[in-house]
Amino acid sequence: MPVLDGLREILRPAVAFCLDLHQHPELSGEERRTAARLGEWLRTAGYEVTGGLGGHGVVGVLRNGPGPRVLIRTELDALPVTENTGLPYTSTGPVAHACGHDVHMAAAAGAASLLARARERWRGTVVVVGQPAEETLTGARALLADGLYERFGRPDTVLAQHTAPLPAGMVAHAYGPMLAGSAGIEAVVHGRGGHAGTPHLAVDPLLTAAAAALRLQGVVSRECAPTEPALLNVGSLHAGTAANLIPDRATLGITVRALSERTLDRMTAAVERVLRAECAAAGSPREPEVRTVARSPVTHPDPAATAVVREAHVRLYGAERVAPWPPSMATEDFPLYGDAGSGVHGEDGIALVYWMFGVVGPKVWARTPGTAEEKLAALPPHHSPEFAADLRTALPTGITAMTAAALARLGTDRI
Repeated sequence: MPVLDGLREILRPAVAFCLDLHQHPELSGEERRTAARLGEWLRTAGYEVTGGLGGHGVVGVLRNGPGPRVLIRTELDALPVTENTGLPYTSTGPVAHACGHDVHMAAAAGAASLLARARERWRGTVVVVGQPAEETLTGARALLADGLYERFGRPDTVLAQHTAPLPAGMVAHAYGPMLAGSAGIEAVVHGRGGHAGTPHLAVDPLLTAAAAALRLQGVVSRECAPTEPALLNVGSLHAGTAANLIPDRATLGITVRALSERTLDRMTAAVERVLRAECAAAGSPREPEVRTVARSPVTHPDPAATAVVREAHVRLYGAERVAPWPPSMATEDFPLYGDAGSGVHGEDGIALVYWMFGVVGPKVWARTPGTAEEKLAALPPHHSPEFAADLRTALPTGITAMTAAALARLGTDRI
């Protein structure tokens, strides 16, 4: 029996699993229940399960004789967003799976079950990893530093996929840089607090921080070439407790993103330079405290391994449902599983394959006006309170795409 013939049998439980995860989202670093639910699924499917890795990370291992070792990675965490989709299974409270991680987990779980039920058709080892804290870009590093590869073996290939605002049933691959590298920066600007009625006796850090936020907007437009994809965003500025007070400090949260590590380094240095200069201009009593709180490398899928997986997807879905994916300024800590993380895990030559799969239902796609590009711009993006995947049409593709990719990297095309 072909491997995917078992899809109908596991699809209903996979949908129920996804709905449960969607209704019970957990923030980065707090994924206890989510990890336990994924571990329970994997254990029932026949995997050896270990929890508590790198925080709440969970690992399932299925050994099936000598052969390649393929790691399937999915994310556990949700976002501090209040859902506004109107779905009957909407999550309650200020946390939601607004990035599709619930769908990723259900797809990985479904693929794990299909692979376990078809062990006579492949040889090797499948490792399924539920990673915590992807949204804070800290989870992959924590898992790897906690001995993921030492304890569960060096993989030959690491696979991951992500939801995308494409028609459900489609997948998309990229060659070259696929997702941007990112640096999250926290900066504390110091002043001298005082009374609003005597500003000349104080040094206002809020004014200094605001000036820095405005000046930083020139880093991309005046320090990066027009053909050099880059992004800088001041996402938060916190200072003060009352209107009649001048605070003694202000804190900025800054993100820089680029499609090359060299550009990312240059922009990060520019942020610190601007902050120090603005503090000097304002007469700040202390130098600003600038630290990088999170960093992710540029995502470069392995070309040869990607070609193998893409061909498997073409055979499975037809060429018309396998699209190219342009470079995106979204970011991931997924590259750390490969050579970009060799300083953490000590391994080289691990092939990474990463692709997108569509989650927009046919009715929503049809009623959204405009060309394909205009539809993509109009649909709710990831991290939006309105983001929602059409599970009925999207989840089967997520499951089959991951299963086909795993089989292709295990050395068989017997789907």
